[in-house]
Amino acid sequence: MISGLGGNLLSALFIQSSISVGASGALFGLLGGMLSELIINWTIYANKVAALVTLLLIVVINLAVGILPHVDNCAHIGGFISGFLLGFVLLIRPHFGWVRQKHAPPGYIVSSAKSRHKPYQYVLLVVSTLLLISGFSALFVMVLKGVNGNTHCSWCHYLSCVPTSLWSCKPQQVFCESSSVGSSLNITCLSNGRSHLYNMTDENTSLGALLYCCI
Repeated sequence: MISGLGGNLLSALFIQSSISVGASGALFGLLGGMLSELIINWTIYANKVAALVTLLLIVVINLAVGILPHVDNCAHIGGFISGFLLGFVLLIRPHFGWVRQKHAPPGYIVSSAKSRHKPYQYVLLVVSTLLLISGFSALFVMVLKGVNGNTHCSWCHYLSCVPTSLWSCKPQQVFCESSSVGSSLNITCLSNGRSHLYNMTDENTSLGALLYCCI
C-alpha cells in the first residue's frame, strides 16, 4: 500500500495531462521489496547471484515496457523505489551466524555471534528510513503545491514514454463543437464526426457522458 502511494505521488508530480489508474505501482513495490530483501539478507541465501540476476532482469524488462505510450512508468518507478527502501526497513532478518548459533543442538560448538544483525544491515536500515521520510514528505509538499516536475527536469518525461516513428507521446487532444436548443445540448466531436443530443435537465448527465461521443 505504501509503495502504491509512492507511485501515485510520483505520477501526480510528473504526469498531469492525463489520468492513470491501476495497482502497478504497488506491484513494482513488491519487486523492489524482493530485491532489497535479497540484498540486506545476503548471507542467508545459497544461490544469491542467480536470484539477483533473475530479479534484475525481471525489473529491467518490466520498466522497459513502461516507455510505451499510455503506460504510467512514473508510477512504476515510484512504487519500485518505495518498495526497495521499505524492504531494507521491514524485511531485515538475523544473519546466518546468529541463526546458526541460536538453533545449534546442545553440546555443539559454533562460532559466537554477539549481534543479531550485521553492521551493513543497520546502515541500510537507517539510510532507507531517512530517505523514505524525506522523500515522501517532499513529494507530498510538491503535489499539494501543484508543482509540475517536468518544469524542473526536462528529460524525466522520457522515463514514461519515448517517442519513436511508430508512436507519439503527445497527449491526445479532444475538440468538440456544441449547440443548444432549449434544454437540449448537441455535442459534435470534430475528430470523428460523431454527435449526440443530451437533455441537460437529466441529473445523470455528467461531463464524462458529454465527452463519450469523442471516445
